[in-house]
Amino acid sequence: MENGAIEAVALSGSIAAQDLSIWSLVWRADPVVKAVIVVLVVASVWCWAIIFEKVMTLRRLNGLASQFEDTFWSGGALDDLYDRIADRPPDPMSAVFVAAMREWRRAADRPAGDGLSAALNLESRLDRVVQLTLARETGRLERQMTMLASTGATAPFIGLFGTVWGIMHSFQAIGITGSTSLAVVAPGIAEALFATALGLLAAIPAVIAYNKLSRSIDQYAGRVDGFAGEFLAILARHSGKD
Repeated sequence: MENGAIEAVALSGSIAAQDLSIWSLVWRADPVVKAVIVVLVVASVWCWAIIFEKVMTLRRLNGLASQFEDTFWSGGALDDLYDRIADRPPDPMSAVFVAAMREWRRAADRPAGDGLSAALNLESRLDRVVQLTLARETGRLERQMTMLASTGATAPFIGLFGTVWGIMHSFQAIGITGSTSLAVVAPGIAEALFATALGLLAAIPAVIAYNKLSRSIDQYAGRVDGFAGEFLAILARHSGKD
């Protein structure tokens, strides 16, 4: 009994003597596990940068859209509004307006043809221009969203790979030392579990942010598409009058 107690005290003392802090685990980790940790840290930082940029961009674009709608529906001349922002539309809604107005002006400069046929052709061109502009602007908003989706899908598996490798490293340590004591196994197991935790830490925010940002982008695209439909209806009425 006394010998067992002495061995237990010695074992606990040897474990306590080992530094199992995060930095120590990373420093002593196997090179493969270190590479996994670096990949996950870089992916996590990149994802947080994307999240911050998308949140700020959507907030700014919604504010600009509100300002543009206030100006558009204020009753001022649309030609004056077009002349002010035609060179550099500040947001997607303005870009849709500029694209439609530019095509409208080009049609006005062409020789007049058959009334109904010309109106139908104009409406078709306007709709095509608006949809292309909307698709281009939405594509810009969705840029780098694939990174969030990829991180959310692959980070847990990358962390699991680091975990499996770390456990293999622990078994190798057991084989080399011939000891199955906790002092031998604990560091490898700890670094392996740290890789798993880091994978989840990178994946969970990425998945949540991807779902939230995708919904916000869809809502914004729907807002711009709704404005485009109303503006095309206005132009169609003017075309009918002509």
